[in-house]
Amino acid sequence: MDSCPLVKNILLLDSEGRRVAVKYFSDDWATQGAKLAYEKSVFMKTLKTNARTEAEISMFDGFVVVYKFVNDLHFFVTAGEEENELILSSVLQGFFDAVALLLRNDVEKQIALENLDLILLCIDEIVDRGIILETDADTIAGKVATNGVDGSVPFSEQTISQALATAREHLARSLLK
Repeated sequence: MDSCPLVKNILLLDSEGRRVAVKYFSDDWATQGAKLAYEKSVFMKTLKTNARTEAEISMFDGFVVVYKFVNDLHFFVTAGEEENELILSSVLQGFFDAVALLLRNDVEKQIALENLDLILLCIDEIVDRGIILETDADTIAGKVATNGVDGSVPFSEQTISQALATAREHLARSLLK
């Protein structure tokens, strides 16, 4: 496990620092209050930066934070200070690109909230218990949008309603396990 990079959390916050979708993979923030305080502080520290064209990397409270802002959404990936920034950057880019694919390039808070199930499934496909599983956006979006069991229509050929129905079905199946 020493050579396997680990992600501490993936955050998707709005332009005011409020949660849209977050997932923690570490006990570094033991309470809900600690998590909210971390989110607020990392948001405030990065607020004045210009991370709109490409991802930025920052050290914050002993963690490496890679982040990117798009419209009214702020994407963050946090890991320990010993982790490779390029790997974290590929996780962030894969997350952002997969979300953009799933939201049909309409990456805005309202659309993200309407498709929160897809975004949470996206995070689950990228990282499991801190271990990076996938960074390719097409693969991530494809796994989220299809259930893979019945050989259904590829994601790129699905209508929005087909993709949503497939994602809901996948979510329901994963919750019942």
